[in-house]
Amino acid sequence: MSTFQLRIARTMLGCLAISMTLFSSAAMAGDQEHSIDRQIESFTLPDYLGRDVSLADFKQHQAIVVCFLGTECPLAKFYGPRLQALSQAMANRGVAFIGINANVQDSLTEIAGYARRHDIAFPILKDLRSQVAEQFGATRTPEVFLLDSDRRIRYQGRVDEQFTFGSGVGLAQPNATRADLKLAIEELLAGKPITINWTPAKGCLIGRAREKADQPTFTYSEHIAGLIQDHCQNCHRDGQIAPFALDSYDEVAGWGEMIAEVVREQRMPPWHAGEKSTAHFLNDARLSDAQKEMIFQWVEDGCPEGDPAATPPPRQFTSGWFTDEDFDNVVYIADQPVPVKAEGVEEYRYYEVPGVDHDRWVKTIECLPGNHSVVHHIIVYARPPGGEPIPQGSTGVKTRHFSWLGGFAPGTRPLQMPDGWVRMIPAGYSLVFEMHYTPIGTAQTDRSAIGLIYEAPEKVERVLRTSLTINTDFKIPPHAADHRVRADRPFERDTLVLALFPHMHVRGKSFRYELVDPDGQSQILLDVPHYDFNWQNSYTLAEPLLIRKGSQFRTTAHYDNSDFNLANPNPDEEVTWGEQSWDEMMIGFYDHGVTVPEARRLLAEDLEMLEQQRRERH
Repeated sequence: MSTFQLRIARTMLGCLAISMTLFSSAAMAGDQEHSIDRQIESFTLPDYLGRDVSLADFKQHQAIVVCFLGTECPLAKFYGPRLQALSQAMANRGVAFIGINANVQDSLTEIAGYARRHDIAFPILKDLRSQVAEQFGATRTPEVFLLDSDRRIRYQGRVDEQFTFGSGVGLAQPNATRADLKLAIEELLAGKPITINWTPAKGCLIGRAREKADQPTFTYSEHIAGLIQDHCQNCHRDGQIAPFALDSYDEVAGWGEMIAEVVREQRMPPWHAGEKSTAHFLNDARLSDAQKEMIFQWVEDGCPEGDPAATPPPRQFTSGWFTDEDFDNVVYIADQPVPVKAEGVEEYRYYEVPGVDHDRWVKTIECLPGNHSVVHHIIVYARPPGGEPIPQGSTGVKTRHFSWLGGFAPGTRPLQMPDGWVRMIPAGYSLVFEMHYTPIGTAQTDRSAIGLIYEAPEKVERVLRTSLTINTDFKIPPHAADHRVRADRPFERDTLVLALFPHMHVRGKSFRYELVDPDGQSQILLDVPHYDFNWQNSYTLAEPLLIRKGSQFRTTAHYDNSDFNLANPNPDEEVTWGEQSWDEMMIGFYDHGVTVPEARRLLAEDLEMLEQQRRERH
């Protein structure tokens, strides 16, 4: 389970996110108009220190780069340092940089914090009424404009093409292959025509001030606040994976148009089970049509607040965790934070910590990233006793005989198990953390953890195990837009299935679980028509499903290795199985419950097979 070097939804939290889930997809390019050759009249705006700065102050510069930025937009967070580095490189060549923040939800204090965190030395001005943004024709953050000596726009768009977008949150290629802004500056300074003078800016819509309807149909206080609490704040709150909190009227109203956009495009709330799915899911996150229309109308009416006294009281959350209960045990990957390098590929790392001295039955498991900005995924295994200890931070560890305990990936939530269902940590087993980090351009540290809530042995009815359908023997041809890969899994005994979890990488297009009964009749349990690698949902069944002996799972995945897949790192390559996301995977995980005697029997079989393999090796 891997990602590209940089991944917006999660990497830019400090995601991720989330993932940043409020990004534009490529389809949005059509909603942007360019302003090439427009002459910009001088303007004066205050910077975050209250000092007035005018465009005319830079008359000695032969070129000016004007950057529209937002303090919470993940793309703006990433490109802030990149713009600062470019401004330093161009400082002695007559090129000035000016930042402008036109978001109504961004305060001067937040702008100052943004500049400080990202070491930005060029001025960042506050465009309170978005008048300068209107003059430029700016729509998103980050969006950059290159002005010549006559202050005409010669280039408009993105900084570079590193970041691309699929159906949900953003992705990034390992490296930028075309530095659009830098190349435009070089061509302008050399007196050459600019080869590409417009590119689509991808990022967050500028939060403009809006005219409020005189008699709005819906208001924040009475209609929208509760909806946001129920459907958004699990992620969009302080300390969680989303890149900003939606915990006040000003914040929600500032993001209003962006919220409407991602809801309309069905990117938020993140849920990818399609209409062909016949199973019902406990964690279905979709909004009703009526709720969607409520959001659209509220934004159309200018995001009116209504009576603040009618706003529901704030929801109470456990800081950092999704689980509201206190954990019986919190286990960290190491005693001290571990380093994550600034650049390059991070291979999967493994950290082994002592387990338990007697059997433990665990009813609640949650993995918590210590540093959301760099943690792509966590898998925690229970490792059988014996064998050489795993050195801290090792790579290349084989996990074939480890038991899956819990995990974290973009979009995952703690699995809700029925009463009496547990995971088992056998006596003598250690815990092994598989950590995948994504460098973000600056050195970081991390100290991730797993939280455990135990169950009394007498209350245990079922032990949860994770199995899978898998196909590792496939080749996706270059430029194939809809390549099919299938994997089947027969059931040798009656099986009670609780959850489904499809997994592919960035060429993943769709995934389907079909249940074929012993008579050959089939039904589509789960259909994911638009797979999103950066928001990996686990689909928990509303009720455990009894699958009869002789049935089988038929899982089918489709891959898009064409130029039309904006996340595709190289459509010219044949793609095979591999850990990194420029490779591919085809796995259909499923969680199922067995009785305690059956769990002990399977455990004994695993240990016997492992011991036999050890004897054969020695």
